[in-house]
Amino acid sequence: MATVLDRTDQPATRARDAVSPSPADTRLSLIGLNREELAAALHDAGVREKQIRMRVGQVWNAIYHRGHTSFDDVTTLAKDCRADFAKRFSLERPKIVTEQVSSDGTRKWLIRLPSNNPRAPSLEVEAVYIPEANRGTLCISSQVGCTLNCTFCHTGTQKLVHNLTSGEIIAQILIARDTLGEWPIGPSASKSRPAPQENRLITNIVLMGMGEPLYNFDNVKQAMAIASDGDGLSVSKRRITLSTSGVVPEIARVGDEIGVMLAISLHAVNNPTRDLLVPINKKYPLEELLDACRNFPGVSNARRITFEYVMLKGVNDSLKDAKDLVRLLKGIPAKINLIPFNAWPGAPYECSDWEQIEKFAEIINRAGYASPIRTPRGRDIMAACGQLKSASEKIRASQVAS
Repeated sequence: MATVLDRTDQPATRARDAVSPSPADTRLSLIGLNREELAAALHDAGVREKQIRMRVGQVWNAIYHRGHTSFDDVTTLAKDCRADFAKRFSLERPKIVTEQVSSDGTRKWLIRLPSNNPRAPSLEVEAVYIPEANRGTLCISSQVGCTLNCTFCHTGTQKLVHNLTSGEIIAQILIARDTLGEWPIGPSASKSRPAPQENRLITNIVLMGMGEPLYNFDNVKQAMAIASDGDGLSVSKRRITLSTSGVVPEIARVGDEIGVMLAISLHAVNNPTRDLLVPINKKYPLEELLDACRNFPGVSNARRITFEYVMLKGVNDSLKDAKDLVRLLKGIPAKINLIPFNAWPGAPYECSDWEQIEKFAEIINRAGYASPIRTPRGRDIMAACGQLKSASEKIRASQVAS
């Protein structure tokens, strides 16, 4: 049975009585700033030039290595410096509205973001942690809502409300670490757990939550640079995967500028079917998408592209589709994830029969491709692939923050 931990108006901090940032809080949040931006903020706060590099390192370590949410805990800073910074800056997290725990251990957080937009007074986003025997995967979001309207995806039924800032993207990782007690020191860190560098609970990050990451490229790029920084969160870029529905002009930039692993939300082997399932295909058809994959910087057998393929009964699951998929991906170092469709209320599709999925996978395996069937996780809390959605208000596209 799933468990719902109602955390409405409870800040996602390790000190549960801390005050979460709100629209009335005029302090600058330092979460998500790169080192240059952090240095500029400290300079504006009156830090002497010769001390800025040292102070940047101390604050960076406090946020991303120690997980501090209050300057009171940053003992590497002098007491008067802590007091001054606390008046000017915030290290606090957005609020956790609810935390749901699935019967299989999957956790889903509904996170409320501060908003000064009267047309969207409540911005909410979802993140999911999936524990497995040999890894722990954190699925994070890049937008509130989505513009792509993929017909099998629950998020696609919610219009785009907000592009997450780099800080709002990174905050999802911090919140997960807070909840799991995965910091080396601090009030909520479990004494029985080692520091994050050893036997981490969160080993992998996937940008497969709400939104299309490549329509929020700059913020995603900065957030992933922070996530992979060796002096902080230190998640290897080979353990970070960005999933796109096929924004072809930005795909090469993922390899050149972000350097993480690439996943393609494919789901069909011909343009008419993909036009229906993934409407962006009308703008960037399969031929262009696959050319971009063949030319993806750094693609090799050691750095394969993952192709995600949701199994929809009577739509894309025939044995001919399987054979066509093999032909379509010829020459691309690839892994194919077969995803049993995760239904949601009002969904227009059914999941393929399990026997059919296994026959489909067998054809792909015989062709030499790894084609694991993704075990559905968190279905009982609507946390499975394609099920994420928040209740944020719709605002006009012209008002979406970039």
